Amino acid sequence: METDYLVIGAGASGMAFADTLLDEAPDAHITLVDRHAKPGGHWNDAYSFVGLHQPSAFYGVNSMELGSLRKDEDGPNKGMYELASGPEISAYYDKVMQQRMLPSGRVKFFPMSEYAGDGRIVSLLSGAVTQVGVRRKVVDATRFSPTVPSTHKRNFQVADGVRVVPPNELPQLWHTREGETPPRAFCIVGAGKTAMDAGVWLLRHGVPPSAIHWVMPRDSWVQNRQCVQPGAEFFFHTIGGEASRMAAWAQGTSIDDVFLRMEKTGQMLRIDPSRTPTMYHYAILSTGEVELLRSITQVIRMGRVESIEPGELVMQQGRAAMAPGTLYIDCTASALQFRKAEPVFQGDRITVQLLRAPLITLSAAVTAYVEVHGADDAQKNEMCKPVPLPRNLAGYAPATLVSMSNQMRWSQDAALRTWLRNSRLDGFGKLVADVGKDDAEKQEVLARLKTSAMAAVGNMQKLMAGG
Repeated sequence: METDYLVIGAGASGMAFADTLLDEAPDAHITLVDRHAKPGGHWNDAYSFVGLHQPSAFYGVNSMELGSLRKDEDGPNKGMYELASGPEISAYYDKVMQQRMLPSGRVKFFPMSEYAGDGRIVSLLSGAVTQVGVRRKVVDATRFSPTVPSTHKRNFQVADGVRVVPPNELPQLWHTREGETPPRAFCIVGAGKTAMDAGVWLLRHGVPPSAIHWVMPRDSWVQNRQCVQPGAEFFFHTIGGEASRMAAWAQGTSIDDVFLRMEKTGQMLRIDPSRTPTMYHYAILSTGEVELLRSITQVIRMGRVESIEPGELVMQQGRAAMAPGTLYIDCTASALQFRKAEPVFQGDRITVQLLRAPLITLSAAVTAYVEVHGADDAQKNEMCKPVPLPRNLAGYAPATLVSMSNQMRWSQDAALRTWLRNSRLDGFGKLVADVGKDDAEKQEVLARLKTSAMAAVGNMQKLMAGG
């Protein structure tokens, strides 16, 4: 068979890229290849209670809404726009494939398959090889495929008799063998968003904080979800908050000072107010979730776990006694895969990368738009500079700077600017565009955002240079 674009990976990046390509290149045929049985990538392997950090309103593909723009009326996300659950997202991507892509007659999907190079698609079940002639480009949409707890390889040893489970198994704890009882003591291993999800789940399902230990190698800053809401009623939290964030970058005397300034204006949150976090991986929480997590006071800060022995954790910086029968929840899988950035457009190959942190679906959609409408690789790569993923707080400055630079280039292209304004994946462009010229209060916020952003760029460069 032949195709114009062979997309490796039918996860969030691959689906967003293919969806935009369908609209912008009406003559193109697209083939997607994925190891999973259904589209959606890692969402097929995620724990059942996982949900989006961000509102459903600007996640997924451009052509199809995710959710119904309702607000939660209960729980820690009360009053804010809905967050799709893992099962909802998996069903959504299957719907996009079955109702949008395949019926177009221009998309072919190879599930349970992998790309072996040179146009060869290999079935994981039969080993059958399909040879594909690629008329235009191969698109690698796997670069940001995260590892998930249910499939990743642990980096610590577990002794016989110790029970370690991924978060996926927590909802099944009611199902015990005859003579067994559910665990009464829990230990969360890991400090990222998965660990936060596990903590919130345990607490909301009746586990007392005194029964939970939390192994936290590093404390993390998290973004306040109230500041990433798409509705006009949140304008002063979202756009006003962005103006405050830029002011923090413009005035900060160090990276730590920048984050403290963002905390003061409500942009950033930390679980333990007495500790200065050293990590920020774009996790987003509500203040309600933070309050829940603060109730877990048995936090173990002795580095990473090296091994788990009966009644004991062996850590990098010592040992910690644990109650017999403790259930350990492995949340150490990393959602971020640190790889060296490379040009997005390279002849007959496209490598989808992050262009505006942390919106990978928007980045993939923009990549497809630029592929169709850009002039040549040099011009396309100038429009699509990969954002370096931050390994520590210092890395947040170059990541923000590259994101801002890309956004500035996009705003200078009239057609792309219009496309972005109408894109559901850009949660805030329309919010800004809809501000009336006679709305003095909102116009003042926009003016402050513009002024602060210009000053922020210079100070970011100064902070990056160690000044």
